[in-house]
Amino acid sequence: MSFKVDSNNVEKVIEELNFSKSNGLIAVIAQDWQTNEVLMFAFANKEAILKSLATGRAHYYSRTRKELWEKGESSGHVQIIKEIFVDCDADAILLKIEQNVAACHEGYKSCFFRKLNDKGEFKIIGKKIFNPSEVY
Repeated sequence: MSFKVDSNNVEKVIEELNFSKSNGLIAVIAQDWQTNEVLMFAFANKEAILKSLATGRAHYYSRTRKELWEKGESSGHVQIIKEIFVDCDADAILLKIEQNVAACHEGYKSCFFRKLNDKGEFKIIGKKIFNPSEVY
């Protein structure tokens, strides 16, 4: 079951959020609701937040493509929202989500699959869950 906000209260939620610091966008962290593993970071605009609140599935805003997108719309790797937290400045959101397959478009469960070591090298610590060329 996903977390949704009653349509009568959605505008109240939007009014509480601070979109002014980042040109109408708000930072969003997606975290596994059971393991607390950070899966990805993205941005959302008001429309993405509204869609997320209404559907219970994570929606984001692509700064590169300049468009709204639902996580998993092409891969099927959707994010079901379980809980939503807002930081003290109301300019960042933490989505506790149930991730279907993987969050990373490169085939890893988490987008944070590289770790920096003391030699200044990034080492891959994650395992690929799927082959991106077969999905996208």
